[in-house]
Amino acid sequence: MTVRPVLRARAPLRVSFAGGGTDVAPFPEREGGAVLSATIGSYAYATLRPRDDGRITVESHDYGTSIGYEVGTPLVLDGTLDLPKAAIARIMMLEGAIRSDGFDLFLHTNAPPGSGLGSSSAVMVAVIDLVARHCGLDLGPHAIAELAYRLEREDLQIPGGYQDQYAAAFGGFNFMEFRRDGAVVVNPLRVRPDTVHELEHNMLLAYTGRTRVSDHIIEDQVSRYETGNEDAVAGLRAQRDLADAMRVALLRGRVDEIGHLLGQAWQEKQRMSSRITTPLISEAVDVALGCGALGGKVTGAGGGGHMIFICEFEKRHLVADELIRLGLSVSEFTFTKHGVTTWKGQP
Repeated sequence: MTVRPVLRARAPLRVSFAGGGTDVAPFPEREGGAVLSATIGSYAYATLRPRDDGRITVESHDYGTSIGYEVGTPLVLDGTLDLPKAAIARIMMLEGAIRSDGFDLFLHTNAPPGSGLGSSSAVMVAVIDLVARHCGLDLGPHAIAELAYRLEREDLQIPGGYQDQYAAAFGGFNFMEFRRDGAVVVNPLRVRPDTVHELEHNMLLAYTGRTRVSDHIIEDQVSRYETGNEDAVAGLRAQRDLADAMRVALLRGRVDEIGHLLGQAWQEKQRMSSRITTPLISEAVDVALGCGALGGKVTGAGGGGHMIFICEFEKRHLVADELIRLGLSVSEFTFTKHGVTTWKGQP
């Protein structure tokens, strides 16, 4: 009997510069969307250790819970680790998949769910690639991202868009187009190293300490768009245009311009739903702008999670001090070029 190796995977989290919301149905199908994002050096991790007794276990460090069941057991979506359960079940049914005799799956992420960094989708991408390789399949980033999207948005009915799955699968700086015919086009951007270093030098990541899992922001945004709310429609269209403008500024190395556009993106984002900002978020932006930030915004749906700021470097420490005073956790970060990666681990 062939002994399959222990496998490990990691998929990067991401920050979104502009365009978020234009990847959420029905906007892309009606008008076409675009998002500019980049992956950072924080990850969703997964380890798969083969078993030979026909049993599967899944343990999530983030949720502090675990489950176990027999290979071939019908999929039960009961709210406990539904994402990995759905991924495992779907992969095992794919054409060409080698039958598994069971495994232990351990999951851990650098950021909590609802943190605005695409962590849930990164987990899904890592699990899909890991289990697929365990079953003898090499799906490739586009297929992994599409499968993750279908499982999350269609099968599990989790509100959201396309960008997180594709960012985690491809990695790097990407300008993503979501076309009316349903096609997703990922355009990797060849950003000059000096520009990347300058962005890392000038940016801050700030965590509000509050996630937005139950705030129904995305549903509110979609409802406002579908009912023709002028602010929501205009905000979404502006987001799409700003994503393209930031793409151009990024390729030209104009970091200050990116900072100012980031601020514009935040102003337009707030038009999409009244739930996107909070008193703390609004105060954080105002305080940061007052002491040297060129622009800042939440990097997910809003209501909490993480924020990003682009600052004048000589004043970045002042911005950080003021954000900490408000109760935010502040950190520096680096960008990463690679998407989901799977490798053989130690037995």
